[in-house]
Amino acid sequence: MGDSALEKARLVDKKIAGGKAGKLAGMIVAVKDILAIRDVRTTCGSKILETFHSPYSATVVERLEKEDALIVGKTNMDEFGMGSSNENSAFGPVKNPFDPERIPGGSSGGSAAAVASECAMTALGSDTGGSVRQPAAHCGVLGLRPTYGRVSRYGLIAFASSLDQVGIFSQNAEDCASVLEAISGFDERDSTSVNCEVPSFSSDLGMDVRGLRVGLPSEYFQSGLQADIQVKINELCEMLEQNGASIQKISLPLTDYGIAAYYLICTAEASSNLARFDGVRYGSRIDTKEDLKHMYCETRSRGFGEEVKRRIMLGTYVLSAGYYDAYYRKAQKVRTLIRKEYDEAFGRCDMILGPTTPTTAFRLGEKINDPMEMYLSDIYTVTAPLAGLPAISIPAGKDTNGMPIGIQLTAPAFQEGLLLKLTEYIQLHMESHDL
Repeated sequence: MGDSALEKARLVDKKIAGGKAGKLAGMIVAVKDILAIRDVRTTCGSKILETFHSPYSATVVERLEKEDALIVGKTNMDEFGMGSSNENSAFGPVKNPFDPERIPGGSSGGSAAAVASECAMTALGSDTGGSVRQPAAHCGVLGLRPTYGRVSRYGLIAFASSLDQVGIFSQNAEDCASVLEAISGFDERDSTSVNCEVPSFSSDLGMDVRGLRVGLPSEYFQSGLQADIQVKINELCEMLEQNGASIQKISLPLTDYGIAAYYLICTAEASSNLARFDGVRYGSRIDTKEDLKHMYCETRSRGFGEEVKRRIMLGTYVLSAGYYDAYYRKAQKVRTLIRKEYDEAFGRCDMILGPTTPTTAFRLGEKINDPMEMYLSDIYTVTAPLAGLPAISIPAGKDTNGMPIGIQLTAPAFQEGLLLKLTEYIQLHMESHDL
């Protein structure tokens, strides 16, 4: 994409000189390799798509280009978005810019690392259970997951369709707001797109926190949370209170069921969505002299990585006759209860504050052979997608090993503007309060 990006940059320079440039003119953007760009290879980090070139562009890509953003390349990722460490890519792991022996978080680790290392000003990722917010926390950048339906998913290759959402990485709230404003809005090509007005996120920044009610769930601060992260959250709460906000103790007891519900739902949907990759309709094919069934088996066995195959098998199992009611249907009921629990909580507070991850970035290989331990990395991020809510991870200093800490804000549906306002406030005031 290098030559085309340079050519586009020259065209944008001419538009700027003529006063006709778009709102994002000159902004350098990287795109997670799960989003389609016309005539550009789109692999989803998988061998099964390593030769696939998309015949069309995702809506979010079209909207960025319309505003003259410069898309400079695709970023590596966990295969089909399935992972919390970015070690599941067929093309090798992404490494954390702060320590190359540690993970950047997943599955959008490549986009997070690109922004953290200043290879791009902003980047697009996808967030199914935390795949934007978790790597943002580990790489020390902002990571926003918008409300489900706010941003079109057309051209986002599906992992779990009821959870997937395009998200944004940036260094500051202003850039994040500008990109969100550009990519939001109804799209008739996406049946889940919500037809609602797009606020002027970028011009509405700036707020006073006096009177703001911030909820602090007791379930987020139990054993397993790294002490450095707890300290940073305490300091942030103290700063907000000193400036007029009130910290409300709240309870979200269904947090403990979030991981189980999420992994039942997402694996079921992954099993269905990935059925299309069979060597006939999409992707690479392993030709054999056996029958069609053998070709399917060989193509999928060799084309998919271990984590993808694990999730397909889990999802197929929970959807199978005799187990659907016991697992998938029950998980959907829990999902509804989680959404109701959030609704009740937002009756008492305007925003919910907590950690993004239980620990800072761990070492490459540390959890790769322990799927359950890896899945627990998402404990604080999965409930917002289950409820369809917007959430953002904000960098909040570093731990004793010099690794970034992320704190998370969650807001009611379609309240991204409030998230971005408070994010900007926190970023402006953290330094003056030595946070």
